[in-house]
Amino acid sequence: MRVVLAGGGTAGHIEPALALADALRREDPSVGITCLGTERGLETRLVPQRGYELELIPPVPLPRTLTPRLLTVPGRLRGAINAAAAVLDRVQADVLVGFGGYVATPGYLAARKRRIPIIVHEANPRPGLANKLGARFTEHVIVSHPDTPLPNAKFIGIPLRRDIATLDRLASGDKARSYFGLLPDLPTLLIFGGSQGARSLNRAAVACAPAFREAGIQVLHIVGPKNTEEPEPGPKGSPQYVTLPYCDRMDLAYAAADMALCRAGAMTCAELTAVGLPAVYVPLPHGNGEQRLNAEPIVKAGGGILVEDAELSPEWITANLLPVLADPARVAQMSEAAAAMGRRDADVALARLVREVVQGAQAR
Repeated sequence: MRVVLAGGGTAGHIEPALALADALRREDPSVGITCLGTERGLETRLVPQRGYELELIPPVPLPRTLTPRLLTVPGRLRGAINAAAAVLDRVQADVLVGFGGYVATPGYLAARKRRIPIIVHEANPRPGLANKLGARFTEHVIVSHPDTPLPNAKFIGIPLRRDIATLDRLASGDKARSYFGLLPDLPTLLIFGGSQGARSLNRAAVACAPAFREAGIQVLHIVGPKNTEEPEPGPKGSPQYVTLPYCDRMDLAYAAADMALCRAGAMTCAELTAVGLPAVYVPLPHGNGEQRLNAEPIVKAGGGILVEDAELSPEWITANLLPVLADPARVAQMSEAAAAMGRRDADVALARLVREVVQGAQAR
């Protein structure tokens, strides 16, 4: 079986594709997997790191408004479609699985041109332009939110890396806290804002460092590579406030924590619910509002708290977050509610569908 994965640009498109690739390889190490990407995206780093073949095609971003650039799209798109079709031909693809982003549109159009089966995976409650187009070409449409408005949508969830999907937070907690230099017996807050950090989260949390220490709460704060906020050292023997520019062991970060303070991207929400980690979600203040939509069902179920970016402050944290962390029974209740919303097997379910689609096409 030869599978082409089209999902580039951001980690939200790439990580589910790689989780699917891992699931396919676990079932059949001989499966051929090729990832489509562009030179602009994170896939140029993430895909080779995971040991998969990456083929680059020209990026074709679509202008969101009527500008002269719109006139250049058809020609550039034609070139990208031809490049994608050449990859499909070279690897003799049996199926194309698209996850959205710049690279998915030419991938879908090339697969349709070659009459190769298409599977669409949409991670967000509001589908992007690429997946709206791809969903018109196939009956195999997978979504991560039950109410995503795409035809033939089937709810499976977001494929996650195995180290996240199989994580036992409670069993790994002491080891994880030791890994980060944290004490085993203090309430622990994990703060992160995505791979680049989040300035408003960093600013509010660092300013709240004295209040965390006074409340007996230790902090693991992934600040991002360009962060300039750093807490003042606390008195000797006070709870730790550990800052990291980046963390490549998020499984251990989740295991170390009792609660998180974070953005509400689709992957973040999927991972936190899968491992049962309650969170204060601070949706990105710009965009189309999809981060709020990601967090709202979790909050409604009791697995998190929602606060607007403009409202997040040291005072808000002191008044609303610290009392929760000081109440182990409430944290445990929120953890159970978060876990009830999680899906740990989306990678396996999507891999099963890929095999069924290929077998069905080969039988015709």
